[in-house]
Formats: sequence, C-alpha cells, structure tokens
Amino acid sequence: MNEILSAILSAEATAADFAALPLPESYRAITVHKDETEMFTGVDPAGKDPRKSLHLDEVPVPELGPGEALVAVMASSVNYNSVWSSLFEPLPTFAFLERYGRRGKLAKRHDLPYHVIGSDLAGVVLRTGPGVQVWKPGDEVVAHCLSVELESSDGHDDTMMDPEQRIWGFETNFGGLAELALVRSNQLMPKPRHLTWEEAAAPGLVNSTAYRQLVSRNGAQMKQGDNVLIWGASGGLGSYATQLALAGGAIPVCVVSTPQKAAICRSMGAEAIIDRDAEGYRFWRDENTQDPPEWKRFGKRIRELTGGEDVDIVFEHPGRETFGASVFVARKGGTIVTCASTSGYEHQYDNRYLWMSLKRIIGSHFANYREAWEANRLVAKGRIHPTLSKVYPLEETGQAAFDVYGNVHHGKVGVLCLAPTEGLGVRDEEMRARHVGAFNRFRSPAVPQAGAV
Repeated sequence: MNEILSAILSAEATAADFAALPLPESYRAITVHKDETEMFTGVDPAGKDPRKSLHLDEVPVPELGPGEALVAVMASSVNYNSVWSSLFEPLPTFAFLERYGRRGKLAKRHDLPYHVIGSDLAGVVLRTGPGVQVWKPGDEVVAHCLSVELESSDGHDDTMMDPEQRIWGFETNFGGLAELALVRSNQLMPKPRHLTWEEAAAPGLVNSTAYRQLVSRNGAQMKQGDNVLIWGASGGLGSYATQLALAGGAIPVCVVSTPQKAAICRSMGAEAIIDRDAEGYRFWRDENTQDPPEWKRFGKRIRELTGGEDVDIVFEHPGRETFGASVFVARKGGTIVTCASTSGYEHQYDNRYLWMSLKRIIGSHFANYREAWEANRLVAKGRIHPTLSKVYPLEETGQAAFDVYGNVHHGKVGVLCLAPTEGLGVRDEEMRARHVGAFNRFRSPAVPQAGAV
C-alpha cells in the first residue's frame, strides 16, 4: 500500500507505472459485522452509537470482474446511508448483500459476514477489468454511487428505473470508506482538478441527489424565479440544494436550526432564512397529532420572506416530522419532491391540500449516470462547491458517523483514507485561487466544528 501511495503522491507516475504496481492481499476498511446486527435492538434512538458498530478491519482485496475498476481511495465522506448501515436500520444491509449474492458468481462476492460501507470516494484507478475502455490505471477519479445491471429494458431511459439498481457501498459491498474500493467503471467521473482529495470526495452522493431532485426532468424541473423551500439548508444535502437553487436563478427559502447554520446559508448567498428553533415551530402536538395552525404560521412566515408568494418547490428529506407542513405550504400546482425520511418513514399529511390544490409529490432517489455526471461537471467548473466542515482519519470514521447521526455537523464530514494529510491532490492552482473562499465557508471559525456538542 505504501508503494501505491508513493506513486499517487509523486504526481508523476504514468499509467504503466500504476499498472505495474503490485496489489496488496488486503486493505483497511470500515465495516459492519453480520453477527452484530441485533446490538441496538430495543435501544432508545439516543443511545444508539455508530462508534460501537463501525470497525476498522483488514479485509481481502476482492476479485476484479468485467466492467469493473479497483480504485485506491484517497478520501471519502459520510452520508446518512452510512449512519443507517451502522445502526442496522431500517434493516441490516446484509439483507441487500444476500439478495444481491443470489444473482450469480460475481455477485456472490458481495455476500460476506462483513460489509465495507461508504458511497463516496476520490482516488486513483489501479486496475480495470475486461471490457473497460474509457478508464486506465493512474486516472484521478471520483465515483457516483449508482450500481446497475441494465439487463432489463426498464433502465435504459432512466438507469434509476433498472430493477437491479443498487446504491454502491450501501446495497453492495466494497464501498468507499476504505483504502481500496471496487466500483463499476461507469460509476467513475473525472476528479475536479482544483479540489483536494477530501473536497472532491464530498459532493458525490448528495450533490447528485439534489441535482435530480431539483433540476432534472425526473425531479422538480426547477426554473429561474422559483421559490424553493429547503429543509436542513446547511446540511449535507441541503447545502448542495441551496447552491443549485442559487446557481439556477431560483430563490431558496432556507430552513435551519441554529444561528450558525443561518450564517452559513447567508454566506452562500441566500437571503430568505427561517431558524425553526428560534421561531419555535413544532408541527406535532404529540406523537400522534399534527398541528395545522403551525403549518399556517409557517406558511405566513414564508410569504413574509418571498413578497407574499408561496413556494413552488419543497425540497423534502426529513420526512415524518415536516411532511405535513411541506404539503401545506407548497403553492397551488406546486411540487413536493422527497428523497429521504431521516425523522421517520411514515408520513402524514392532509390530502385536501394536495388534491384540491393540484399539488404533486415526487419520489426521488439518488441520480442516474447522466444526472451524476452533470452534477459533477458543475463542481468541476466551479459553479457548485464542496461543503466540508471537518475531516477525520479513517480510524475515526465512527466519530464522523456519530456527528452526522446527532446532526451536530454542518455540510459534509469527510474521511481521509490513503491520503496522509488534508490539502493534497490539487492540480489546478489557478482555478482554485478563484474559489478558495467558497471551500472554507463551512470551516469558518465562527462555525462550530463537527463533533462539537
């Protein structure tokens, strides 16, 4: 592994040099264990701790199959699906691996008593399998997390519709929170040259997800002038939704929970901001009863910020806690687009406000290959920026996931895998100099670092 790292750090090694490097027999990886899936059964959510379930293990290098690539991972990041994996919720990810393994010999590689997790990476291609033409050893890449078979016609218009669509590192093994990762070659995209390894690893999953939700024809098809309500606007997903809204000429209405998070949104260029904790919004009277007057108070506050207009689009991902309010506040004919349910999967809303006002609810899950490529292109062109607030070494991934689970982070939390320090990997210093302030806005001294309680 030291030889691989030395070649990457030299920035002078050729494709032939990388192809000639011997592969190690094993590598370090963050895993969950199949025999621990019941460890949090009956535990109150506040007592569940990813630091107890995430392990740093030495695991064998997987066999490389046709159309695949083995990547040396310089950096990765923590997404909420890694938190779900660590808590074995909504079900242990081993159920996904077992189902995948039944597809055949190559798929059986994924069905193991451990699961290497992680759905982001920035790194360097080491090997490619038969049939790979576009990528070669030594290429600096990032990876999106869409894994598809495309043996059915269903996926050929929109790859997310493939019956065998999976999220790499969540529903497949050999993910990105590791020193090496196994991906399909069509997951690879060029690493933005002006970014460090850890910065380049941060946008992948969340930026692509937000792009499909807001911009794509498969999502809300946001246009100039749209008012867009963004829940958790300074978080991992919301920070990219806010940037996409601003870059696309829309008006983000940013919902946050602290003054520090409000300040981050302002630094991105947003003006309409609601601190839901400071303004005391509580959309549920108790566990079983929502509070419609709070929806109305929330809608009134939105109109105060937009010059009397309701929102055209609601960027939904909290789920149960906010969904009733989201349906209510969308304008007549408006769109609620949802990609997650971090506060609970069983949503409740008053259907009168949906059908009588001709609103739409759109389910959106990650992004297809083209959407992921377009989202990465915006990063490469300096139109969308990484939102890193803190970076941990690989051995402290459990703490990184704990931060995300507790929502004490801002933007994205990164993880150094093979990279020995932060700040490496920049190939275009001139472009970087034009945007460096944007990279650091989530690390402002005025903003508490991830992990602060």
